[in-house]
Amino acid sequence: MSGRSQPRARGGNERPKISRETSVLGGEQVEGRQAVRELLRAGRRTVLEIWMTQSKEAPVLEEISNLASAARVRVRKVTHDELAARARTDAPQGVLAIAEPVEPADLDEMLARPDAFVVALDGVTDPGNLGAVLRVAETAGVTGVIIPRHRSARLSPAAVKAAAGAVELLPIAAVAGVPAMLDRVGRVGMWAVGLDADGDADVFDLAVADRPLVLVLGAEGRGISRLARDRCDVIASIPMHGRLDSLNVAAAAAVACHAIARQRGR
Repeated sequence: MSGRSQPRARGGNERPKISRETSVLGGEQVEGRQAVRELLRAGRRTVLEIWMTQSKEAPVLEEISNLASAARVRVRKVTHDELAARARTDAPQGVLAIAEPVEPADLDEMLARPDAFVVALDGVTDPGNLGAVLRVAETAGVTGVIIPRHRSARLSPAAVKAAAGAVELLPIAAVAGVPAMLDRVGRVGMWAVGLDADGDADVFDLAVADRPLVLVLGAEGRGISRLARDRCDVIASIPMHGRLDSLNVAAAAAVACHAIARQRGR
């Protein structure tokens, strides 16, 4: 899942044959300028077709056209109404792409990295939050993300758009359940750090921040599940200094991931 080779092109209206195994994550429809640009730049997935409106081209749309041309990917010029009818987000920004789904990363390889800094999402069902966490994780240098196959958001067009290209850069693994995955984390000698408002460790001063670790984030409101919490070695919290006592999962991920990244760099 590395490198920036050009995507393979397919002609006409041909659609990929998507198996149950490879479509577990989703990601077949990519909307928004930054997400489509990074899809083409990364070159990790086959891109079948680009839909673009006929409006005056912004520099980023011209860049997308050039990237598509270099990769021999068809660009279909459509009206705003045609694009809106195909789009699954409120603001596709004049462009969407049809691509093969995101291929799940190998969990064992993800956990075996000596510099592993992994984020696991436990029950995050909002696609916007999933996408925002992926974007945050990539900017913090996270080496992989883990999501459950069930009771979790998939890489829908809304999630992929919110991720703003991070889907193309981050290895993403799908697991049957987060608690069982954390058992494997313990067996390979990694640290499991849960993020919870009641945690007794300060995420800004985490003793294991420079070790191979998995940061577990739960859904807003419910937090991480009891089974996942019981398997964490450390429960960390974000100090609150105002009247509100919590952050949503995307904001909490931004604080925690960058706090840990800073300590790892230090």
